[in-house]
Amino acid sequence: MNYWLVKSEPDTYSWDFFVSKGRDIWDGVRNYQARNNLKAMSENDLVFFYHSNKGMEIVGLAKVVKESYQDPTTEDPRWVVVELAPVKKLAEPVSLTKIKTDPNLSDISLLKQSRLSVMPIKPEEFDRIMYLANEV
Repeated sequence: MNYWLVKSEPDTYSWDFFVSKGRDIWDGVRNYQARNNLKAMSENDLVFFYHSNKGMEIVGLAKVVKESYQDPTTEDPRWVVVELAPVKKLAEPVSLTKIKTDPNLSDISLLKQSRLSVMPIKPEEFDRIMYLANEV
């Protein structure tokens, strides 16, 4: 199993809206590295849901329910989507400030490639974030 983080602006597409949909495509990615990360996702991989710009915190956990396929919002075959489903809202959101000050998360992609919208998370980073969220 692999772990990932996806970002969304809560005013545009919030965790609560995602939960209300029950399952949705993760579309609109137009960055090659983020696209490659979508292509690398496998069914049942776990995905942190991060509110960017406003809130700036990991608020929920989702899972991949369908692997990558052509993005239906464009005819350009270079772009793909995956389908995600919510698993749970985190007991306590994990803020960017908390991540920045945690020495166990100093190499996390969220800090190294802050503008990337879809990124891998190492297993030990996943475990640490779950700990910080009071989920273990």
